[in-house]
Amino acid sequence: MEWFDDWALTLAVFIPLVGMALVLLIPRAQEQAIKVTALATSVVTAAVGIGILVDFNYDKSGKLQFQADESWIDVISSRYHVGIDGIALPLLILSMLVVIGCIIYSWDHFPEPRNAKAFLALVLLLEVGMNGTFVAQDLILFFIFFEVVLLPMFFMIGVWGGPNREYASIKFFLFTLFGSALMLVGFLALFFTSKQQTFDMVQLTQFGGAGIDHTTQMLIFGGFFLGFAIKVPMFPFHTWLPDAHTEAPTVGSVLLAAILLKLGTYGFVRIALPMLPDAAKDWAPWIGLLAVIGIIYGALCCLAQTDMKRLIAFSSVAHMGFVMLGISTLTDFGINAAIFGMVAHGLITGMLFFVAGSVQERYETREMSRLGGLLTQAPKLGWILGFSAMASLGLPGLAGFWGEFPAILSAYDPSAALDGIAGSSAFTTYRTFMVIAAIGTVLAAGYLLFMLQRVAFGTPKPEFENAHVHDVHVPEWLAWAPLLVLILVLGIYPNLLFDVTDGAVTNVSTLFSG
Repeated sequence: MEWFDDWALTLAVFIPLVGMALVLLIPRAQEQAIKVTALATSVVTAAVGIGILVDFNYDKSGKLQFQADESWIDVISSRYHVGIDGIALPLLILSMLVVIGCIIYSWDHFPEPRNAKAFLALVLLLEVGMNGTFVAQDLILFFIFFEVVLLPMFFMIGVWGGPNREYASIKFFLFTLFGSALMLVGFLALFFTSKQQTFDMVQLTQFGGAGIDHTTQMLIFGGFFLGFAIKVPMFPFHTWLPDAHTEAPTVGSVLLAAILLKLGTYGFVRIALPMLPDAAKDWAPWIGLLAVIGIIYGALCCLAQTDMKRLIAFSSVAHMGFVMLGISTLTDFGINAAIFGMVAHGLITGMLFFVAGSVQERYETREMSRLGGLLTQAPKLGWILGFSAMASLGLPGLAGFWGEFPAILSAYDPSAALDGIAGSSAFTTYRTFMVIAAIGTVLAAGYLLFMLQRVAFGTPKPEFENAHVHDVHVPEWLAWAPLLVLILVLGIYPNLLFDVTDGAVTNVSTLFSG
């Protein structure tokens, strides 16, 4: 359908905005109507996503599809240009899926203060920003959507968060705002120094930094790096993440881990690498170094945690390190592994935060020293925690394996374009990175099995011995089932995702083939 091709991405982005407006029009007392409206909005948005999946030409996944390119802000040469390829498609669908799960989960898990109207309106506004970021093909449009997610998450943490919510929300806001400011400076510098003054991402990718001297490219890439690295977050820009996750309500933690962190890694693949390939070659070994430091540092921090949610938060620093290691190799194998890692991390860590939230709701604590015997009191919840932990540590047959193992393997043979960078052999450097990253997987098994043993095994502590702990509820099953199924399906048949991403990734990696 021609009209669908023209309007699909616009609908995918702005249907949640319409839903948010409807939610705000409903009186606060009519909580059921608010929930139904929010859920219906997310389902209709997902229906558009299914239409995109069905109509997408997978033989041409490297080409932009469902494009809309209209005049927008002529005075600054910015256009309303949206489109999607094999890199963005899985992340867009993941965003839609996770939002539905969050709304269903919140059906009987609303955080205090109980205000379904404001809370669900913020969730839908977050979906606008997340979906928009993945489909934007204009730098100003990308920046606007990239920033739209900032305020809803700030309020979600600051209003519905834990005891230290004010500190965590302000820290999150200032860190990400600082990174975004530098990223915007990079966008403006690229606009003024490129051979044609444009914000169009397709044209800027075609230019590939031509006509910009190397020093300027390095500085512009530095702006991109800080903006995206803080969002990922990479070591040492990660310090806002554990606080934000620990204090955020469950739904906020899930959205932050599953989607918002991917905005940074997606920015590297979509903007930084293809638009400034020469600078990317010089930056890549440093990105790889920070990635492997993050893998080890995140894992060691996990081993020191006593709070279940804070442990999962630090695990994200380690897991995103694998993603950035794959990206830093500048190879199609590594970047494909990175995108798979993004999706796998979204599914698995999203599930872990869901389970952590449900454990806290039942026991009113996340302190692992006070927990135990979950398999005895709520066996289904215990098994789901075990399944998610095994997926997160990279057990073969589950999605987490394909997010880590290929990323490590890609470091064995990085792009030949990296050889000679900083006067050393890229192969030696990256094989060292590979060994360090492999040690990180051993540490991951340690901290995840430690968490599982403390929470799920043994007998309940005396204070909870006679407590009635209900097992998984219907809303929880409905919210979690798609994520659990995808973790298993992608683990058994990873080509389901690799076949989608490969064409678009090849377009990026060919820039570094020499």
